[in-house]
Amino acid sequence: MNILIIGAGAIGSLFGGLLSKKNNVLLVGRKPHIQTIKKNGLKIIGKTKLNAKMSVEDSIGKITFSPDLLILTVKSYDTEIAINEAKKIVSSNTVVLSLQNGLDNVDKIGKIIDKKKIIAGVTTHGVIFSKSGVVKHTGKGETILGELDGKKTERIKRIVDLFNEAGIETKISTNIVKETWVKAIVNSSINPLTTFFQCKNGYLLENPVLENIVEKICTESTLVANSEGMQLSYQNIIKKTREIIQNTSKNYSSMFQSLKKGGKTEIDSINGKIVDIGKKHDIATPINEILIYLINSTCEK
Repeated sequence: MNILIIGAGAIGSLFGGLLSKKNNVLLVGRKPHIQTIKKNGLKIIGKTKLNAKMSVEDSIGKITFSPDLLILTVKSYDTEIAINEAKKIVSSNTVVLSLQNGLDNVDKIGKIIDKKKIIAGVTTHGVIFSKSGVVKHTGKGETILGELDGKKTERIKRIVDLFNEAGIETKISTNIVKETWVKAIVNSSINPLTTFFQCKNGYLLENPVLENIVEKICTESTLVANSEGMQLSYQNIIKKTREIIQNTSKNYSSMFQSLKKGGKTEIDSINGKIVDIGKKHDIATPINEILIYLINSTCEK
């Protein structure tokens, strides 16, 4: 399969490297990373050890073919720019997979291309961008893909099989919107706290005060999700969040990694979206609002 991955950060590079073993993969990313991959290949270290050779470009505008599968792994704030630049190479046969953090990516993509072309996914793999040309796979996780309408179509089965064949443990969800909410709630609880306190994920369970705050965020965010019909149990969400913290205890969250690089964070597409939806349903979200203020204030320093 011809696969285009836009967003050669940590996750995009890991998935690109693994998928390149049995597919034609073209990775689009920032120039230093891309130039190093062109010269030396992509090196994956940690839980996965791989030296991958693949096609790379530093600009979407340089791509002249239409992919069978276009995977978006860009940060949520770059979604509209990326899909606007890529829409000219999206053919009638192209499937677009949003494998991103946040609650608003599918809506952003759907304003630019036909929503019937879009599928969505979430993953719990832990990956760190080590340096140009090198990513470190810090923790193996699960990947879930699904059609937006929940149907088990032939195309979703084919793409899930493709991922599994590449060594990316993947399953189909018949409610990927719900899975996206679960991932967003987990992220809303872990990412801002680790970013503000500049700590590894595991510290959130080592510090009793932060552990209590994690549970309160989970409860608040789950209430908002349920106002959208997700029917989630906050006890189950707390349990899942704790499990993910334990499994990624030595990791730095993606939001903290962004802050360390001096870049923007995805706070507005995670906690910000939860606050917006809470307001729509007259649900108070004071903890999420405080987290947004703290992260935005930290970024401005």
